Amino acid sequence: MGSPEKIRQIDEWLPQTQCTQCSYPRCYDYASAIASGEADINQCPPGGEVTIRGLAALLGKIGKPLDPKFGVTKTKQVAVIDEDVCIGCVMCIGSCPTDAIVGAAKYMHTVITQDCTGCELCLEPCPVDCIDMVDQPQHPDLSWRWPDYSPQAASRARILTNNKLQREHKRRQSRSSLKKLRELSKEKGSAQIKNDIAASIARVRERAKSDKDPRR
Repeated sequence: MGSPEKIRQIDEWLPQTQCTQCSYPRCYDYASAIASGEADINQCPPGGEVTIRGLAALLGKIGKPLDPKFGVTKTKQVAVIDEDVCIGCVMCIGSCPTDAIVGAAKYMHTVITQDCTGCELCLEPCPVDCIDMVDQPQHPDLSWRWPDYSPQAASRARILTNNKLQREHKRRQSRSSLKKLRELSKEKGSAQIKNDIAASIARVRERAKSDKDPRR
């Protein structure tokens, strides 16, 4: 496995679209796979030739063409939702890696254009086919490394993705804890659980008194 620093350096050369075309769920996962030797440097269609050259120089490898089985490099687009057709199913919200789609169940959804990476992951889950990909608005800061991805946009996409992953991890932990509590409730009954909690509190308080008592 590659060192955290090496993974970070590799990840910096990825445009952070989080599109999964490289066959990994997130750009960081692809960077980790490259660092460990599990993946090649030519699996990122959005990054294209620029990313391949950068990774080759970073890792001391020989450059090579983009592997076509992972896709082709194309101009970045952003998602646009036909708000008259949207049924508010929230399927696209769950699939967006950067939280670029906002809305609520049974209410119209919309896309925050500046946070959309053009990953297209929202297209397939949509049951009414109300999402289209359109050419992104041009911005003056699109002049670094990739012609379609600014360093600010890549950095923001990385942060948004990490925030969502952390939130989902906490949600899974919460659901797991709730499930265990329900199972415990079935096994022991609610009265027993209350007694167990009271006994735990009593033990904590007793330890606190012991810690404060200078005679011990």
